[in-house]
Amino acid sequence: MSCDLARTNLHGYLDGELDAARAAEFERHLETCRECNASLGAAESLRSALQHGALYERAPESLRQKVRAGIRAARSTEKSLSFSPPLWRWLAVAAAILFVAGLSWFALPIRFDRPATEVTAAELIDAHIRSLQPGHLTDVTSTDQHTVKPWFDGKLDFVPPVKDYADEGFPLIGGRLDVLSGHSVAVLVYGRRKHIINVFAWPTKEPDLPLHPSGVHQGYQWVHWRHQGMEYCAVSDVSAPDLRELAQLFLQ
Repeated sequence: MSCDLARTNLHGYLDGELDAARAAEFERHLETCRECNASLGAAESLRSALQHGALYERAPESLRQKVRAGIRAARSTEKSLSFSPPLWRWLAVAAAILFVAGLSWFALPIRFDRPATEVTAAELIDAHIRSLQPGHLTDVTSTDQHTVKPWFDGKLDFVPPVKDYADEGFPLIGGRLDVLSGHSVAVLVYGRRKHIINVFAWPTKEPDLPLHPSGVHQGYQWVHWRHQGMEYCAVSDVSAPDLRELAQLFLQ
């Protein structure tokens, strides 16, 4: 595919993730570019086929209940026996615990207040990966917090706190708007050596929450916290200690 706009903007346009200016620019481009029109049509056909192909089925709640019931039964059996249970029983219990823990992490809900919507770690990581495509990282590029913070005013119904942590090794790169579960959120972009850190932020009425232990998926770390009426999630491929260090700066 030789058209740069198709490579950088097509999927964002298809998913409704471009801002109004970028969407209008891409629509004007579609009027004259046969390649982008063909690519857009193919992508829409693929999406339709996947949506109607019955390829995905959500695991029922009964599955989690069965796993928990199995754990409880194993524990009850352990207490009732005076001798040590066989090794296979310990392995089964451990596997069940890891299974439930894995489900709980990957579907960890981070709720918006208006209306209640769940954001998963996978969705945040997908947004982070999209931002690394050419032209997607920032809408406003500046190391000056007094330039980045006012840029959000009027574009959202809130203005996130913006600080430059260059002295601590996390220089501010800029900011942008992004969409999570159909809601616009602010994203503050920081650097760490040669790595990019996206800090997603939106308002919340929930009480402050200390740093949630970071998880790892597809090589990306993430950490979640709430502080002074704002909810945050930082995502990057930096090390977990680096990501927590930046989050701690937000809590100061």
